[in-house]
Amino acid sequence: MQLAHPGVARGVAEHSGFAERPLARLFGTLDFLLVVTFGTQEDVERIAAKVRGVHGTVRGEGYSGGDPELQMWVNATLIDSALHIYEHVMRPDGDDRGLSEAYYRQARIVAEVLGCPLEAQPPDLAAFRVYMAEALAALRVGDEAREVAEAVLRPPRLRPLAPGLAVFRLVTTALLPETLREQYGLPWGRDRRRMAELVLRTAAGAHRVTPAPLRRPPRPLLVRLARYRVDRAMAHRRARRRAVRP
Repeated sequence: MQLAHPGVARGVAEHSGFAERPLARLFGTLDFLLVVTFGTQEDVERIAAKVRGVHGTVRGEGYSGGDPELQMWVNATLIDSALHIYEHVMRPDGDDRGLSEAYYRQARIVAEVLGCPLEAQPPDLAAFRVYMAEALAALRVGDEAREVAEAVLRPPRLRPLAPGLAVFRLVTTALLPETLREQYGLPWGRDRRRMAELVLRTAAGAHRVTPAPLRRPPRPLLVRLARYRVDRAMAHRRARRRAVRP
């Protein structure tokens, strides 16, 4: 979904190292989200400053890492995906559905700390759903997005994980809005849909029967681990940049 926006696709194609270090890129995103969600105010300000510094170097024709519109879109895809999983895969009881509104309002902080003020974002869940519908209707997946998406779905450096990647591609395809799935040219049909539904139902069932301490490790421990990985990733980034300087 993120790559369907031409500005995001171009920025990723020209600046991201996901193709060479796909797992590092994945964990970098997860660590950022974890610290922003569960860290202290000091933690959030510190990691946000680091990420804003990286984004400040991401610019090119028609895009900028500091563009509030792109920041809002990237965060919107994360919110939309989380809500879809919660509402359509986990299928909460009626009393729990009000949590979607609370989650949306809290999740806006991710874009806010990166530079997109709250007043520039949809104020509530209903407005957010309108924003997503209008954005999806306007998007047209380009060749650059398809090329980057192919590298994301079939990362050359992760070929030993082929069976897991096959499931990853199936679930990713299943969760995409139909219009984007068609524009990306991803294979789909009755058999694939049934297989994806089985995988998602199994995952949801396993989540429900897993003891809470295993599903939700201690937050302070997770935040410390995330902070350590972010600091290490930033150190490696600085070392790589120094190595390529003339």
